[in-house]
Amino acid sequence: MKISSSFRSVAVAAIATAGVGFASAAHADSGTISFAVYKAAFFVGGSGGDGTLTFHGRKYPISIGGVSGGLAFGVSKTYFHGTVRHIRRASDVTGVYGAAGGGGAVGKGAQVIVMTNDKGAQLELSGRQVGLQVNADLSGMAITVK
Repeated sequence: MKISSSFRSVAVAAIATAGVGFASAAHADSGTISFAVYKAAFFVGGSGGDGTLTFHGRKYPISIGGVSGGLAFGVSKTYFHGTVRHIRRASDVTGVYGAAGGGGAVGKGAQVIVMTNDKGAQLELSGRQVGLQVNADLSGMAITVK
């Protein structure tokens, strides 16, 4: 059976393209992230904080900012720690992360959240919340690597 040269060229190109796609996915890496966020809300809320990204043995300072809207009131501080996945360099963590959720704390409470930014960086965070905070809202959080 004879295979035409054009068919062979298309097949080789398809295999090469798939190989590049798998190679770029294989180069994605992960790191750890820790930060504290202060949040105050009365229907519309704001949050801010700072922390550290650890990636390839280096520590990068980060800043956090955000807004929320919906049923939310109170004041709280949450300490988050977790993993950031699907990044190739520290700057991939920079971006806007969105989440819809709910929770609450009187005194101490726990939170778990998974969020993704437009670059594909995925945060898997667990946190410990202190303060009085009740929410059923849409939240956005921006992270900047300094």
